[in-house]
Amino acid sequence: MRPRIIPAIVVTIGLLATSGLPVPAQTTSTDVSQKASETGQAIKDYTVEKKDEAVAHARKITADLDAKIKSLEAQASKQTGELKAKAQAQIKDLKAKRAKASQKVTELSRATKASWDKAKEGFADAYRDLAAAYDKAAAEFRK
Repeated sequence: MRPRIIPAIVVTIGLLATSGLPVPAQTTSTDVSQKASETGQAIKDYTVEKKDEAVAHARKITADLDAKIKSLEAQASKQTGELKAKAQAQIKDLKAKRAKASQKVTELSRATKASWDKAKEGFADAYRDLAAAYDKAAAEFRK
């Protein structure tokens, strides 16, 4: 049944793209918050039998957030004075939270059946924390 879903999604995207409705130009912090919430739930929905898929998903979403962090880092490098110091502190915090999320991905990949639920919860919490920190930093950069 899944193969029928993909063409339906493609058609829907095509219709939306040609409908004249505005398409967001860039990801907002609200989008990141929403995705973090969805991601936390998506990871929790994986069973231990789908561990490889869960780990791949976790790696992808953290890599996606890495790109956004690099963008903020580039913006921070253009700041001066007190703003630059504050931006650099936020980037440092983001990198620390990113390292923790990376550690949780590793734990997820090594989880056994007995430790699976705890590993999923650990990653979901770390990712939500990272996404919230990104949200906060991105909001500061928009000011």
